[in-house]
Amino acid sequence: MSSADERVIRPWGWYEELREGSGYKLKRLWLDAGQRLSLQRHHHRSENWTVAEGSGALLCDGRWSSATPGMTLHIPCGAIHRAQGGEEGLLLIEVQHGALLEESDIERLEDDFGRVLS
Repeated sequence: MSSADERVIRPWGWYEELREGSGYKLKRLWLDAGQRLSLQRHHHRSENWTVAEGSGALLCDGRWSSATPGMTLHIPCGAIHRAQGGEEGLLLIEVQHGALLEESDIERLEDDFGRVLS
């Protein structure tokens, strides 16, 4: 298990793995102002996002929602999704549920940083 002081830097911001157990993983993700995650889906897990602070927008299966503190979004396994930071950035708490909770379960469909596999 990673601890919160093990921050993983990404082009869009960073994430920290907070806890992990049988079938679940808890992460904290920060998106810098105006940055966004890949347009992506997962084949082995669902996710729940809770907006902890900041603002932005969340996409799930073609529907955008404004991201405001306290808002939650359920992302079913296989759903195409993305998050974008607003003017002040966006802090998400992510709970993953499933059999495979690894970064290898990210299928990037579109990416601002050239990380889509052809």
